[in-house]
Amino acid sequence: MIYDLLLAPFSDFQFMQRALAGCLALSLSAPAIGVFLMLRRMSLTGDAMSHAILPGAAIGYLVAGLSVEAMTLGGLVAGGLVVLLSGAVARSTKSGEDSSLAAFYLISVALGVLLISLRGSSVDLLHVLFGSALALNDSALWLLGSISTVTLIALAILLRPLVLECLDPDYLATVSRAGSWVHMAFLLLAVLNLIAGFHALGTLMSVGIMILPGAALRYWTRRLGPMLLGSSLAAFVSALSGLLFSYHLGWPTSPTIILTLGVIYFLSLLAGPQGGLMWRYIRLRHLEA
Repeated sequence: MIYDLLLAPFSDFQFMQRALAGCLALSLSAPAIGVFLMLRRMSLTGDAMSHAILPGAAIGYLVAGLSVEAMTLGGLVAGGLVVLLSGAVARSTKSGEDSSLAAFYLISVALGVLLISLRGSSVDLLHVLFGSALALNDSALWLLGSISTVTLIALAILLRPLVLECLDPDYLATVSRAGSWVHMAFLLLAVLNLIAGFHALGTLMSVGIMILPGAALRYWTRRLGPMLLGSSLAAFVSALSGLLFSYHLGWPTSPTIILTLGVIYFLSLLAGPQGGLMWRYIRLRHLEA
Protein backbone atom coordinates (compact mmCIF):
# COMPACT_ATOMS: atom_id res chain seq x y z
CA MET A 1 0.00 0.00 0.00
CA ILE A 2 2.74 2.47 0.97
CA TYR A 3 4.77 1.44 -2.07
CA ASP A 4 1.83 2.07 -4.39
CA LEU A 5 1.13 5.47 -2.84
CA LEU A 6 4.65 6.87 -2.45
CA LEU A 7 7.16 4.96 -4.58
CA ALA A 8 5.34 3.37 -7.51
CA PRO A 9 4.64 6.67 -9.37
CA PHE A 10 8.38 7.45 -9.45
CA SER A 11 9.64 3.93 -10.09
CA ASP A 12 7.12 3.16 -12.85
CA PHE A 13 7.01 6.42 -14.81
CA GLN A 14 9.97 8.34 -16.19
CA PHE A 15 8.02 11.60 -16.48
CA MET A 16 7.52 11.52 -12.70
CA GLN A 17 11.24 10.99 -12.18
CA ARG A 18 12.02 13.96 -14.42
CA ALA A 19 9.49 16.12 -12.61
CA LEU A 20 10.99 15.18 -9.24
CA ALA A 21 14.53 15.91 -10.45
CA GLY A 22 13.50 19.28 -11.85
CA CYS A 23 11.68 20.23 -8.65
CA LEU A 24 14.72 19.18 -6.59
CA ALA A 25 16.99 21.47 -8.63
CA LEU A 26 14.48 24.29 -8.32
CA SER A 27 14.11 23.73 -4.56
CA LEU A 28 17.86 24.12 -3.99
CA SER A 29 18.16 27.64 -5.35
CA ALA A 30 14.81 29.45 -5.78
CA PRO A 31 13.81 29.45 -2.06
CA ALA A 32 17.23 30.92 -1.14
CA ILE A 33 16.58 33.82 -3.51
CA GLY A 34 13.13 34.15 -1.97
CA VAL A 35 14.56 34.38 1.54
CA PHE A 36 16.69 37.37 0.57
CA LEU A 37 13.76 38.97 -1.28
CA MET A 38 11.69 38.60 1.87
CA LEU A 39 14.41 39.97 4.16
CA ARG A 40 14.78 42.97 1.86
CA ARG A 41 10.98 43.45 1.77
CA MET A 42 10.95 42.77 -1.97
CA SER A 43 8.64 39.76 -2.07
CA LEU A 44 6.20 41.43 -4.45
CA THR A 45 9.15 42.40 -6.64
CA GLY A 46 9.67 38.70 -7.28
CA ASP A 47 6.06 38.40 -8.37
CA ALA A 48 6.48 41.33 -10.74
CA MET A 49 9.65 39.88 -12.26
CA SER A 50 8.01 36.48 -12.76
CA HIS A 51 5.50 38.14 -15.07
CA ALA A 52 8.12 40.32 -16.74
CA ILE A 53 9.69 37.31 -18.47
CA LEU A 54 6.41 36.46 -20.21
CA PRO A 55 6.81 38.51 -23.44
CA GLY A 56 10.34 37.20 -24.01
CA ALA A 57 9.20 33.62 -23.47
CA ALA A 58 6.26 34.28 -25.80
CA ILE A 59 8.55 35.57 -28.56
CA GLY A 60 10.80 32.55 -28.11
CA TYR A 61 7.76 30.31 -28.40
CA LEU A 62 6.52 32.06 -31.55
CA VAL A 63 9.96 31.76 -33.17
CA ALA A 64 10.89 28.20 -32.23
CA GLY A 65 7.84 26.58 -30.63
CA LEU A 66 8.20 24.90 -27.24
CA SER A 67 11.99 25.18 -27.39
CA VAL A 68 13.67 25.37 -23.99
CA GLU A 69 16.62 27.33 -25.37
CA ALA A 70 14.56 29.92 -27.27
CA MET A 71 12.05 30.51 -24.47
CA THR A 72 14.85 30.73 -21.88
CA LEU A 73 16.83 33.25 -23.92
CA GLY A 74 13.72 35.31 -24.58
CA GLY A 75 12.69 35.24 -20.91
CA LEU A 76 16.19 36.19 -19.76
CA VAL A 77 16.37 39.15 -22.16
CA ALA A 78 12.88 40.36 -21.23
CA GLY A 79 13.41 39.94 -17.49
CA GLY A 80 16.82 41.61 -17.61
CA LEU A 81 15.45 44.53 -19.60
CA VAL A 82 12.59 45.06 -17.17
CA VAL A 83 14.98 45.01 -14.20
CA LEU A 84 17.40 47.46 -15.84
CA LEU A 85 14.69 49.80 -17.17
CA SER A 86 12.74 49.91 -13.90
CA GLY A 87 15.96 50.65 -12.01
CA ALA A 88 16.88 53.41 -14.47
CA VAL A 89 13.41 54.96 -14.27
CA ALA A 90 13.49 54.84 -10.46
CA ARG A 91 16.88 56.58 -10.35
CA SER A 92 16.07 59.26 -12.95
CA THR A 93 12.56 60.13 -11.74
CA LYS A 94 10.78 60.58 -8.43
CA SER A 95 8.88 57.29 -8.72
CA GLY A 96 10.09 54.45 -6.55
CA GLU A 97 11.50 51.19 -7.86
CA ASP A 98 8.38 49.32 -6.79
CA SER A 99 6.02 51.51 -8.83
CA SER A 100 8.22 51.51 -11.93
CA LEU A 101 8.64 47.75 -11.71
CA ALA A 102 4.88 47.32 -11.34
CA ALA A 103 4.30 49.45 -14.46
CA PHE A 104 6.74 47.44 -16.56
CA TYR A 105 5.36 44.18 -15.17
CA LEU A 106 1.78 45.05 -16.17
CA ILE A 107 2.88 46.05 -19.67
CA SER A 108 4.90 42.84 -19.98
CA VAL A 109 1.99 40.62 -18.94
CA ALA A 110 -0.36 42.27 -21.43
CA LEU A 111 2.20 42.03 -24.24
CA GLY A 112 3.05 38.39 -23.52
CA VAL A 113 -0.58 37.26 -23.38
CA LEU A 114 -1.34 39.19 -26.58
CA LEU A 115 1.56 37.62 -28.47
CA ILE A 116 0.64 34.08 -27.49
CA SER A 117 -3.07 34.65 -28.15
CA LEU A 118 -2.41 36.01 -31.64
CA ARG A 119 -0.28 33.10 -32.85
CA GLY A 120 -1.02 30.25 -30.44
CA SER A 121 -3.98 28.48 -28.88
CA SER A 122 -5.54 28.51 -25.44
CA VAL A 123 -3.58 25.32 -24.66
CA ASP A 124 -0.31 27.10 -25.50
CA LEU A 125 -1.29 30.03 -23.28
CA LEU A 126 -2.10 27.71 -20.37
CA HIS A 127 1.23 25.91 -20.84
CA VAL A 128 3.18 29.17 -20.65
CA LEU A 129 1.19 30.57 -17.73
CA PHE A 130 0.97 27.42 -15.62
CA GLY A 131 3.81 25.24 -16.95
CA SER A 132 3.97 21.47 -16.88
CA ALA A 133 6.37 19.81 -14.49
CA LEU A 134 5.36 16.44 -15.93
CA ALA A 135 6.64 17.41 -19.40
CA LEU A 136 10.24 18.31 -18.52
CA ASN A 137 12.73 17.00 -21.08
CA ASP A 138 16.51 16.58 -20.93
CA SER A 139 17.16 20.16 -22.07
CA ALA A 140 14.91 21.57 -19.36
CA LEU A 141 16.53 19.41 -16.67
CA TRP A 142 20.01 20.52 -17.72
CA LEU A 143 18.84 24.13 -17.64
CA LEU A 144 17.32 23.80 -14.15
CA GLY A 145 20.43 22.05 -12.84
CA SER A 146 22.74 24.67 -14.37
CA ILE A 147 20.75 27.61 -13.00
CA SER A 148 20.62 26.01 -9.56
CA THR A 149 24.40 25.47 -9.57
CA VAL A 150 25.18 28.99 -10.77
CA THR A 151 22.82 30.48 -8.19
CA LEU A 152 24.32 28.58 -5.26
CA ILE A 153 27.88 29.53 -6.29
CA ALA A 154 26.90 33.18 -6.80
CA LEU A 155 25.11 33.36 -3.44
CA ALA A 156 28.16 31.90 -1.71
CA ILE A 157 30.30 34.65 -3.27
CA LEU A 158 27.81 37.48 -2.62
CA LEU A 159 26.61 36.29 0.79
CA ARG A 160 28.31 38.92 2.97
CA PRO A 161 27.30 42.02 0.94
CA LEU A 162 23.78 40.61 0.52
CA VAL A 163 23.39 40.10 4.27
CA LEU A 164 24.80 43.56 4.97
CA GLU A 165 22.44 45.12 2.44
CA CYS A 166 19.51 43.42 4.14
CA LEU A 167 20.58 44.85 7.51
CA ASP A 168 21.75 48.34 6.53
CA PRO A 169 22.07 49.28 2.83
CA ASP A 170 23.19 52.82 3.69
CA TYR A 171 26.12 51.48 5.68
CA LEU A 172 27.10 49.17 2.81
CA ALA A 173 27.08 52.15 0.46
CA THR A 174 29.47 54.04 2.75
CA VAL A 175 32.01 51.23 3.22
CA SER A 176 31.90 49.68 -0.25
CA ARG A 177 31.04 50.51 -3.83
CA ALA A 178 29.74 47.00 -4.37
CA GLY A 179 26.19 47.79 -3.29
CA SER A 180 24.76 48.75 -6.69
CA TRP A 181 26.25 45.92 -8.72
CA VAL A 182 25.51 43.36 -6.00
CA HIS A 183 21.89 44.52 -6.09
CA MET A 184 21.71 44.13 -9.86
CA ALA A 185 23.46 40.75 -9.76
CA PHE A 186 20.96 39.56 -7.17
CA LEU A 187 18.02 40.69 -9.29
CA LEU A 188 19.46 38.88 -12.31
CA LEU A 189 19.80 35.73 -10.19
CA ALA A 190 16.14 36.15 -9.29
CA VAL A 191 15.26 36.41 -12.99
CA LEU A 192 17.28 33.26 -13.74
CA ASN A 193 15.47 31.28 -11.05
CA LEU A 194 12.10 32.57 -12.22
CA ILE A 195 12.97 31.36 -15.72
CA ALA A 196 13.86 27.95 -14.26
CA GLY A 197 10.58 27.93 -12.37
CA PHE A 198 8.76 29.03 -15.51
CA HIS A 199 9.70 25.83 -17.34
CA ALA A 200 8.39 23.65 -14.51
CA LEU A 201 5.55 25.67 -12.99
CA GLY A 202 4.74 28.44 -15.47
CA THR A 203 5.05 32.20 -15.10
CA LEU A 204 2.10 32.52 -12.70
CA MET A 205 3.19 29.74 -10.32
CA SER A 206 7.00 29.99 -10.39
CA VAL A 207 7.16 32.80 -7.83
CA GLY A 208 5.28 30.63 -5.33
CA ILE A 209 8.13 28.16 -4.85
CA MET A 210 10.47 31.12 -4.44
CA ILE A 211 8.56 33.19 -1.86
CA LEU A 212 6.34 30.86 0.18
CA PRO A 213 9.09 28.65 1.73
CA GLY A 214 10.98 31.62 3.17
CA ALA A 215 7.75 33.25 4.35
CA ALA A 216 6.87 30.04 6.20
CA LEU A 217 10.32 29.50 7.73
CA ARG A 218 10.37 33.01 9.15
CA TYR A 219 7.82 31.81 11.71
CA TRP A 220 10.22 29.08 12.86
CA THR A 221 13.63 30.75 13.00
CA ARG A 222 15.33 34.16 12.84
CA ARG A 223 18.73 32.74 11.85
CA LEU A 224 19.72 32.97 8.21
CA GLY A 225 21.38 29.55 7.88
CA PRO A 226 18.47 27.47 9.20
CA MET A 227 16.07 29.67 7.24
CA LEU A 228 17.88 28.96 3.97
CA LEU A 229 18.14 25.22 4.60
CA GLY A 230 14.60 24.93 5.94
CA SER A 231 13.09 26.83 3.01
CA SER A 232 14.78 24.50 0.50
CA LEU A 233 13.57 21.47 2.45
CA ALA A 234 10.02 22.84 2.64
CA ALA A 235 10.03 23.52 -1.10
CA PHE A 236 11.19 20.01 -1.94
CA VAL A 237 8.74 18.32 0.44
CA SER A 238 5.93 20.39 -1.06
CA ALA A 239 7.04 19.53 -4.60
CA LEU A 240 7.19 15.83 -3.74
CA SER A 241 3.78 15.93 -2.03
CA GLY A 242 2.27 18.00 -4.83
CA LEU A 243 3.49 15.55 -7.47
CA LEU A 244 1.99 12.63 -5.56
CA PHE A 245 -1.32 14.42 -5.00
CA SER A 246 -1.56 15.44 -8.64
CA TYR A 247 -0.76 11.89 -9.77
CA HIS A 248 -3.25 10.09 -7.54
CA LEU A 249 -6.05 12.68 -7.65
CA GLY A 250 -5.65 13.91 -11.22
CA TRP A 251 -5.11 17.53 -10.16
CA PRO A 252 -3.01 20.00 -12.20
CA THR A 253 0.58 19.75 -11.01
CA SER A 254 1.74 23.36 -10.63
CA PRO A 255 -1.21 24.67 -8.57
CA THR A 256 -1.11 21.51 -6.42
CA ILE A 257 2.56 22.08 -5.55
CA ILE A 258 1.96 25.73 -4.67
CA LEU A 259 -1.16 24.89 -2.64
CA THR A 260 0.89 22.33 -0.69
CA LEU A 261 3.36 25.11 0.06
CA GLY A 262 0.40 27.24 1.09
CA VAL A 263 -0.62 24.61 3.65
CA ILE A 264 2.89 24.70 5.11
CA TYR A 265 2.73 28.50 5.25
CA PHE A 266 -0.61 28.55 7.09
CA LEU A 267 0.54 25.87 9.54
CA SER A 268 3.66 27.98 10.21
CA LEU A 269 1.54 31.09 10.60
CA LEU A 270 -0.55 29.25 13.17
CA ALA A 271 2.04 27.23 15.10
CA GLY A 272 5.45 28.80 14.40
CA PRO A 273 7.27 29.81 17.62
CA GLN A 274 8.57 33.06 16.05
CA GLY A 275 5.39 35.12 15.93
CA GLY A 276 2.87 32.38 15.19
CA LEU A 277 -0.71 33.17 16.15
CA MET A 278 -1.03 30.27 18.58
CA TRP A 279 2.11 31.24 20.51
CA ARG A 280 1.05 34.87 20.57
CA TYR A 281 -2.29 33.84 22.07
CA ILE A 282 -0.57 31.65 24.69
CA ARG A 283 1.71 34.52 25.73
CA LEU A 284 -1.25 36.88 26.04
CA ARG A 285 -3.09 34.38 28.24
CA HIS A 286 0.03 34.00 30.38
CA LEU A 287 0.25 37.77 30.87
CA GLU A 288 -3.44 37.91 31.83
CA ALA A 289 -2.88 35.21 34.47
